[in-house]
Amino acid sequence: MVAKPAADSALPPPVYEREPKNVTIDTDLYTAILSEDGGTIKSFVLKMHKETNKKDSPGMQLVKTDASQGFPLQFSWGTAVTPQVLYSSDKQKVTLSHDNNKAELRLVGQAANGLMVERVYGFNNDSYLIDLSVKVKNTADSLLQGIPQLQLVNARFEGVASPADNFLFGGPAAYINGSLQEIKADDFKEGPKTLQGTIDWAGFEGNYFLCGMVPLDGAGTSFTAQGTENLAKTQLTGSLDTLQPGTEKEYKYHVFYGPKKLEMLKSIGFNLDRAVNFGWFDVIAKPTLWLLNLLYDYCRNYGIAIILVTVLFKAAFWPISQKGMKSMKNMQKLQPKMVKIKEKYKSDPTRMNQEVMSLYKTYKVNPLGGCLPMVLQIPVFFALYKVLLQSIELRHAPFMLWISDLSAPDRLWLGIDIPYLGGLPVLTLLMGASMFFQQKLSPTTADPTQAKIMQFLPVIFTFMFLNFASGLVLYWFINNLLSILQQVLINRETKKPEAAS
Repeated sequence: MVAKPAADSALPPPVYEREPKNVTIDTDLYTAILSEDGGTIKSFVLKMHKETNKKDSPGMQLVKTDASQGFPLQFSWGTAVTPQVLYSSDKQKVTLSHDNNKAELRLVGQAANGLMVERVYGFNNDSYLIDLSVKVKNTADSLLQGIPQLQLVNARFEGVASPADNFLFGGPAAYINGSLQEIKADDFKEGPKTLQGTIDWAGFEGNYFLCGMVPLDGAGTSFTAQGTENLAKTQLTGSLDTLQPGTEKEYKYHVFYGPKKLEMLKSIGFNLDRAVNFGWFDVIAKPTLWLLNLLYDYCRNYGIAIILVTVLFKAAFWPISQKGMKSMKNMQKLQPKMVKIKEKYKSDPTRMNQEVMSLYKTYKVNPLGGCLPMVLQIPVFFALYKVLLQSIELRHAPFMLWISDLSAPDRLWLGIDIPYLGGLPVLTLLMGASMFFQQKLSPTTADPTQAKIMQFLPVIFTFMFLNFASGLVLYWFINNLLSILQQVLINRETKKPEAAS
């Protein structure tokens, strides 16, 4: 049996005998505001992360809803009146510091049906993880039955969905039965989506931030998501409990409100780190992120760290690239012979292919050798793309000069608004120019159609990269420069035997 979600838009606003008070929680990591109205969180502002990369930007607000939409952490015990409880708090403000590291906040309320609810929050100055204990006691003369339900209400952290978000996930998610389940808006268009099983955590994901509920001791056995593309309700539901008069039951949870920082989430446990999901490229992306962070610890600039990662990747692929480039150079030398073979055996395709393969064998040339380096780099490229797009470490991370955010497209503002662009994409244009120059140094193909396509590739890539993260463009630009250097060295090397002969 699964009870109805606690929050219901049809419920009238509660009328209390007194005005509910707000309680402020201030730590080194965040400032939160809890309300005695339902014991919910009205505000949760991160101190280490800003809304934008501007100097005067406020801290990142993780509660994006208002009173009409509902606030996070509503608790219900199988009855619609429970969320409307007016609690009394034992503190008006909780201030934590290095010397005063931990504190508790106790909220006690009485529901109309005789159910007394006590919520105890436990805060830690050095952690985004919050302890939550909810104790329900039957103060009525008859037995009460209810199902524990804890609910989050979230709007998108990054605002209204944009076309660029098609490549990212934002919405309800849960780690259940040993796998990550991310529920898209289309999945609950026809009604709430419910998953049952062993739940490690459930909540709401953004690109960089996570709001999660961790059920302890069987407090949650099913997870329900409902809502729209820009507003979602996620709910943990436990099992049916019966309270005789005078008896009580306690439900324990952890609540996480904070950044999706991989190493931090790993240290917390409960598989929260699975929220950092790079998809198919996880196996490459996570070591790449680890390497980026390691290099950042030394250079203190993620732009320089990206350059160093590019150099290391290029060094790792250098022998394969060297072999591939030489193969392409040798293929270019064979072009006149191949033209003669094709002309001679144009009426006999089978014989033509045999002669071409014999030519490759004689000169020890692999026709696919030039493609291998590019094919091997594609997974690395997409893994780095995912890292730069999703990693909280690179959000608002500056490089130098006009590049103030490596996770955003590069734009140099010239005082005028360039149509469709805003500013001038200097780094992207440099990347396109480097690709064009690299192409000029590379061996040309005898196929005129293919040659024309290759000529347009720098233009196509430049347009493709216009709205890519500047960190990714920086990687591709540096990679092109290193490829140019390698091609120059190969061209010199191949000219020496020709000069000697």
